[in-house]
Amino acid sequence: MAKPPPAPHRAHRAPPGLCALPAISYNSHRGLVLGLTFVAYALYHASRKPPSIVKRALSEAWPPFHDPALLGETDVAFLAFYSLGMFVAGHLGDRLDLRLFLAVGMIGSGTAVALFGVGYFLSLHSLAFYLAAQVIAGLLQSTGWPSVVAIVGNWFRGRRRGLIMGIWNAHTSIGNISGSLIAAAVLRYGWGWSFIVPGLLIAFGGVLVFFFLAPYPEDLGFSPTTLPKAVSEASTDEEDSSSSASAAGGAGKEERRDAVGMWKAFAIPGVITFALCLFFAKLVAYTFLYWLPFYLSQTGFISDHLNARATTAAIFMYLAIPSLYAFHAYGSTSEVANIGLMMIGGLFVNGPYALITTAVSADLGTHKSLKGDSRALATVTSIIDGTGSLGAALGPFITGFISKRGWDSVFTMLIFCALAAGVLLSRIVKSEIVHIIQNRRNHTLDMHNRTADSGAQPLLEGDT
Repeated sequence: MAKPPPAPHRAHRAPPGLCALPAISYNSHRGLVLGLTFVAYALYHASRKPPSIVKRALSEAWPPFHDPALLGETDVAFLAFYSLGMFVAGHLGDRLDLRLFLAVGMIGSGTAVALFGVGYFLSLHSLAFYLAAQVIAGLLQSTGWPSVVAIVGNWFRGRRRGLIMGIWNAHTSIGNISGSLIAAAVLRYGWGWSFIVPGLLIAFGGVLVFFFLAPYPEDLGFSPTTLPKAVSEASTDEEDSSSSASAAGGAGKEERRDAVGMWKAFAIPGVITFALCLFFAKLVAYTFLYWLPFYLSQTGFISDHLNARATTAAIFMYLAIPSLYAFHAYGSTSEVANIGLMMIGGLFVNGPYALITTAVSADLGTHKSLKGDSRALATVTSIIDGTGSLGAALGPFITGFISKRGWDSVFTMLIFCALAAGVLLSRIVKSEIVHIIQNRRNHTLDMHNRTADSGAQPLLEGDT
């Protein structure tokens, strides 16, 4: 029986809460990281739901929000500063301690969310106060996504990353649902509580992150020599083996890989393309999210299997075009048609959004062009999602104007954006298809040569 690997020593960077607990295995730590980051970002999303829940209460009884357009201004303020803050947050995340950065961001976000609710208890009716609260909240909320993607990417490497991060990305839906339920449950006590309770929850989550989340396996002294063989092999693949080996070699030491600059991150092949694709994908997704209720009142496994992120995203965006048209044309015919077409549209619109913001960002953050000597996960994530968030802010804003001309104009815009997102990926799709064909050809050659008789002439590349 193989002797179990020795327990890792406690590195000085280990979170204080873990230092007080008995040592646990590498896989247990990965589960803890996945669980904590899942809860952390679910709380981020939960803390964003109160504005949509209290809009009716504010518009009916709280000046200056009798004018619904002013509520829209607070949404735009949040999204605009969230997208701007994203570019800075990712750059800082690769340079600072991710555990402290995420913890401070969560506690600060909770304070900013609660600040909006304080206006209820202080009977404040100044639009400037609520806009300022949303600006601060948007900036602080931008700390979350680059941090959690970078941390999960550090612990989960290899071809199954897309599947794992696809399942993990359910935190978005869980957070949105739980945030809506919590905000609605306490609304009866006054709309201020709908902000304060989610704010307190995300702040508490920040405390848990501070005490128990380790951003890097090296923080706990893990290296290939302390891991079971199966785990060590599964954690590396062709595209990030050099970076993981470099990181493991520094386990338990003071040395860290240097963080890359913003321009170097932009220069990583595929970053700008996927960022622009996400701009259009998120514009469509968030326009759907923010305006679908009003419109109605008026009327990861696939990409892992193919090892082709761009191809998967492009196919989904192209399929989103007929699904958007079908929803607009036939969604009002019956409740069943409405729900069914909405589900289909949501699948094709949000599939690329989820894929690009998780697995693609993690892949590019450990791209082979970095040669394993730099940290870029948070920076790359911030560039991609920050660009996408600009689209998320722009889409609902434009819709507010063009919807006055009729919803045909809105859906024409959405279809054009879905087409643009797919077209932007064309060059990467072409290279992925060539790569897949070449790999299958090489695999066929290898199988022929292996099965050939010892005295037979091996099948050469030119024989095919």
